[in-house]
Amino acid sequence: MKTRITELLNIKYPIVQGGLAYLAYADLAAAVSNAGGLGQITAMSLPDENKLRSEIHKLKTLTDRPFGVNFAIGQHGRPFEHMVQAAVEEQVPVISVTGGNPKGVLDMVEGHNIKKLVLVAARRQAEKAEELGADAVMVVGQEGGGHLGREDTGTFVLTPQVADSVSIPVIASGGIVDGRGLMAALALGAEGIEMGTRFIATKECIDAHENYKKAILDADENATVVIKRTLGTPARALRNNWTDEILEMENLEKGYDGLKNYISGEANKRYIYDGMKEEGFGWAGQGVAGIHDIPSVAELIQTIVKQTDKIRNNWQQAGGFQK
Repeated sequence: MKTRITELLNIKYPIVQGGLAYLAYADLAAAVSNAGGLGQITAMSLPDENKLRSEIHKLKTLTDRPFGVNFAIGQHGRPFEHMVQAAVEEQVPVISVTGGNPKGVLDMVEGHNIKKLVLVAARRQAEKAEELGADAVMVVGQEGGGHLGREDTGTFVLTPQVADSVSIPVIASGGIVDGRGLMAALALGAEGIEMGTRFIATKECIDAHENYKKAILDADENATVVIKRTLGTPARALRNNWTDEILEMENLEKGYDGLKNYISGEANKRYIYDGMKEEGFGWAGQGVAGIHDIPSVAELIQTIVKQTDKIRNNWQQAGGFQK
């Protein structure tokens, strides 16, 4: 399982946990890192830099393995510089940037011994991230949960395009939930995967309500919908009456003022924290169709590793690796 991503991030398996707004905190991140992947804390879901420092300190007591801090800089509408500064001062091993122009974050991290990951949804974005100094790019296709690119390009098409256009390692994201997805990503030119939705349905994602996890388990490939297209910030969520209302208001061109109470962080938290499935929304990707249990993070990652080994062995037996 050695790739440029495992070497860059000093991890055992090329598996990165997504930022997961309001859910990616120390317990989940430590579980992923301890299991051989890269766990991450979501910085911009926290109220201030002191809480971020506290979460980093907690994480360091739970693991001695590398971890990351994710900055979703385009989705919260507030300054991020003080949060990045706190992460730099705490000497975090990895910083990832999603949801906006990464230049401000990358400039602040320059000169420090911190690896820099940037989430992109287009080939040109990946090329720009490399120019700005990213050490790797995470490529998200339309199958992914949460905020996506504005185009409808899927992971299967986008990943090789990006891999062919940059020299830095590529991490594939969007619709990946198992070892088959990891092997497919590697075949497409990626050197690792990022998973978000799959890590919600784990025992260590302690902040996610059981109703949210059950909705993920019950979902099929048609159970998600993209909202907020009319605002220029498309994002994929589990479909329910709430998202149907959002889509109807978008059809009526209500604009941000008409939508803001429906797409707010509070509406998101009512669903994911309180389990109020018809009074809010929960992010999820199309990969929900392949999620059927709620294992521990360690069990999940070992299952993925065993699946990849089985696929590799099947290829070898079929002569797929003959020179």
